Amino acid sequence: MIRITGIAIVLALLLSSCTGDAVISSTTSFSDGWDLTDTVQVSLPEMDSTAAYDLFINVRNTNDYPFNNLFLIARMEFPQGKVITDTLEYRMANPDGTWMGSGLGSVKENKLWYKQGVRFAEQGEYKLSIVHAVRNNGAVDGVERLTGITDVGISAELPQTD
Repeated sequence: MIRITGIAIVLALLLSSCTGDAVISSTTSFSDGWDLTDTVQVSLPEMDSTAAYDLFINVRNTNDYPFNNLFLIARMEFPQGKVITDTLEYRMANPDGTWMGSGLGSVKENKLWYKQGVRFAEQGEYKLSIVHAVRNNGAVDGVERLTGITDVGISAELPQTD
């Protein structure tokens, strides 16, 4: 638990120093890859209903990740019960096979857009959750464990104003 909290704090500091102001950032670490049954979740406290937030999915991968893309299912649950589910695809590698993202060595960190300009008009707690939906070509069932994915997080930021 200490490792996850420490990583979340470091990630929040890095994100806030490079971009807009991070309002909330939560990260889940995986010691042996991201299992199909592992759900990354964050509950957002009551947010300023007059502000527009940018939401990001933060993924850290190593050279052990065997795919050039990443499929995710993101779910946002509103305080009054409404649910929005999005199926997302992100490219993780360039056409030449080099990893996208930032970082030195074999670990790359990707800050992926989820939603831009989100306003939290309903009072109460919003819940965000993410599962992976990666499948091998021609397979019906999803990949049981995504090796090479070490951390997945969700962050909400106030856009940077210049």
